[in-house]
Parts: sequence; structure tokens; C-alpha cells
Amino acid sequence: MSEAYAILKKGEGRGIKSGSAWIYDNEIERVEGDFENGDVIEVHDFDGYFMGRGFINMNSKIRVRMLSRRRDAVIDETFIRQRVRDAWNYRKEVIDTSSCRIIFGEADFLPGIVVDKFSDVLVVESLALGIDRWKLTIVDELKKILAADGITIRGVYERSDAKVRLKEGMEPGKGFIGDAFDTKVEIVENGVRYIVDVEDGQKTGFFLDQKNNRAAIHSLCKGKKVLDCFTHTGSFALNAGIAGAKSVLGVDASDLAIHQARENAVLNKLEETVKFECADVFELLPKLEAEGERYDVVILDPPAFTKSRNSIKQAVKGYREINIRGMKLVKNGGYLCTCSCSHFMDPELFAKTIKEAAAGAHKRLRQVEFKTQGPDHPILWAADTSYYLKFYIFQVVEER
Repeated sequence: MSEAYAILKKGEGRGIKSGSAWIYDNEIERVEGDFENGDVIEVHDFDGYFMGRGFINMNSKIRVRMLSRRRDAVIDETFIRQRVRDAWNYRKEVIDTSSCRIIFGEADFLPGIVVDKFSDVLVVESLALGIDRWKLTIVDELKKILAADGITIRGVYERSDAKVRLKEGMEPGKGFIGDAFDTKVEIVENGVRYIVDVEDGQKTGFFLDQKNNRAAIHSLCKGKKVLDCFTHTGSFALNAGIAGAKSVLGVDASDLAIHQARENAVLNKLEETVKFECADVFELLPKLEAEGERYDVVILDPPAFTKSRNSIKQAVKGYREINIRGMKLVKNGGYLCTCSCSHFMDPELFAKTIKEAAAGAHKRLRQVEFKTQGPDHPILWAADTSYYLKFYIFQVVEER
């Protein structure tokens, strides 16, 4: 650890004082002492009060990422390894660990790093300079503690190819950590088999955060006609199929995703029931409505329409339109499953947007369930960025 320390401006640091892990550049009065970017430094309030320790990076607007609030904490290999063990022990208690997120950045008090487990493969995403120095230690510790539980990891792949690394002064990149291996990995979730492409799939290869939400649609889909929009590699569509749906149409604009979805349908022997189409959802839904198509269950799982506060208005417009279109395709008494994975689309705004969409579609909504991301993606209160996924199930009824 460096002996340097950052001093906050008077009146600043409200986020860190309420539990946030981030201190922004405009909150810091000055940094005293010698350090290198990525070092651990102390943070003091304007009056000298000790606030904690964290990684500093002068290249980033997130100037300090907090690691500990304890004055006696020593940020060393033992400290990092204990945080990794804590993260795994938590997962064992709250979720099926055959495939899950083992480390979720700030919510596991390891800011800037994500580690997903797909069967016997780990995928690492490192997004901050400070934690990047500890990446190999984290991987090594995970392999050890998993081995102690009888789980052999056959390979580790790094997917640190997000452009956000540039804001940390780091180049995006991906590749094997250790020996090369077959990067097409078969996993089983909710009884559905998938081939996950950890090398070229989106993010780390598969969206594990919707595991429990996908299971929640099973009771709605037996014998039903289902439409799954933004299907990606077919996860919701295949859950509907395995639950006994009469017919399922999954739609996505990505040729690669649709190809993988069709492969997954064959893998589950559902290719006769679950069909996929490559199309722009915004263009296809009005066409389906005009053709008189109606569905018992419509699922809307779009990508994040906004990744910054500056584009929220445009995102609201997109969410409103897609939900209007989706509701119009639901049979009277059928079900709409709709979600947002954008952190900036907060729960209140998302609920307000759905309410406006219902008015625009002349539908009434009866809420069946509200869910968030799975417990392997824990929501750390006061760390707002850890809460991003909102998932509703509604019964859609005609106005009466």
C-alpha cells in the first residue's frame, strides 16, 4: 500500500459517507504523498477524519474505488483472498452454483472485477486498474477454493474487452489466462441446456442474471403461444419451450445470436416447437399486429437502451414504444413479461414508463410479480450501480 492519501473537499463525499464505493475526481481537494495509478491509498475527509482505503487512478473520473472502511485493514494478498472466499461462500448459500456469477465487483467489495462460472470454466472481466493488478491472485484463489469443494476448473478466459477500460487508461483485450481450451461450454440452467460461447458471446458469454426470472415464466407457458423479443441466444424462449409451450417464436436482430439460439433449440430437442427469426423487434411487432397475430405470453428482454444519464429521455421513448407494441400483441387475459437492464432506468421511472405504455395501448395491467437480478448479482444498498435489472410479470386485460 502507498502512504499517500486523498483529502476530500469540504461538503463532498456524500456518496462514500452513505456507503458508496466510488469517489469522483471533482470530490477531491488534493492528493498528498507519492503513489502510482492503481495503488491503494487512504482517504480523509476535509478535516482529516479517516474514511477508508481504496485504489486510486488519476486517469479515471472515478478517482478512488473503496476497498475498506477499517483503519486497521491491510490490503494485501491475504485480504484479497479472503474477499474471494467470502464471495464463493455466499453463492453456495443462495443459488445453484453449477453456473453463476461468483464475483460481482463492488457488491462483493472487490471493485471493478466480475467473474462468471460456466460449468467448469471461469470468465473474468476486469474493468479497473487497481483490481487488474490482483486479477491473477483472484483467479488462483477461486481455483483453489472450488477444488476444495470438488470442482475442477478446466480453463479461464478473460473478457476485458469493454471500451470502458479506456476511461481507466487501459486497453481492452481478451484471451486465455493459462492454457487454451475449447471456449464453447455446455451449461444447464432451469433444466435447459445451452452452448455458451465465452470467447465471442455478448459480455462474458451468457446473461446469468435472469436465471430466476426465466424460471418464473414456466408456470405461465404450458400449452401457450409465446413470443420472446430480444431473445439473444434463446434463453427465455427455450424456458418457455421446456415448460411445455405449444409454440414459441424468438426474435433478435443478431444473426450470430439467432444461429446460436437455433443450435440450443436442437440441443434441447425443441426445434419443432421453438422457432427463431432474425429481425428488428421494433419493425416486426407492428407487422405482427397488422397481421392479426396474438400471443398468450409476450416477453420483452431488450438490451440497455441507455448507458448514461444523458440519453434517458430517448431510452424512455424506446421502452414506452416497445411495451405498447408488446401489450397490443397479448391476448386478453394473457401475460406480459417485461424488463430493463439499464441502471439509469431506475425502478420508479421504469414503472412510470410501463404505466404510460398501458394507457397508450388501452390495456389494464394486473401485476403478478416483480423481480430483480439473481442473488448471485447481489444488490448492495448505497452502491446504486449494483441494482440494474427490473423484471415484471403482468396479466394484460382489456379496458372494461
